[in-house]
Amino acid sequence: QVQLQESGGASVQDGESLRLSCAWSGFTYATYCMGWFRQVPGKEREGIAVVQNNNGDTYYVDSVRGRFTISKDNAKKTLYLQMNSLKPEDTGNYFCAASLRSCYSIDYRQSVFFAYWGQGAQVTVSS
Repeated sequence: QVQLQESGGASVQDGESLRLSCAWSGFTYATYCMGWFRQVPGKEREGIAVVQNNNGDTYYVDSVRGRFTISKDNAKKTLYLQMNSLKPEDTGNYFCAASLRSCYSIDYRQSVFFAYWGQGAQVTVSS
């Protein structure tokens, strides 16, 4: 059974940094895609950063590229999202997710391609 659990959500000030973690278990596939989604009230969940498991390739949406870094530690079975230079518009509920398909074969911004989800971690950035 695949399980994902986020941690690290917090309230921070504009310009500060925060790191989210996602502990996973139950994966037996090699070529899967893991990533982070962000959801704000009234909008759909959007993928913002993903990493391809078998080679570490990463992809980011424009709004976070250069500020956020996704990484994973397979030994610890943990996915990370390092968020620097946070802005009020980064406020939202952050979910980690996993797809049984490779990152290359999907539109990683769309939640429909991801079968497994954590419960979410709230990040609030105040100006």
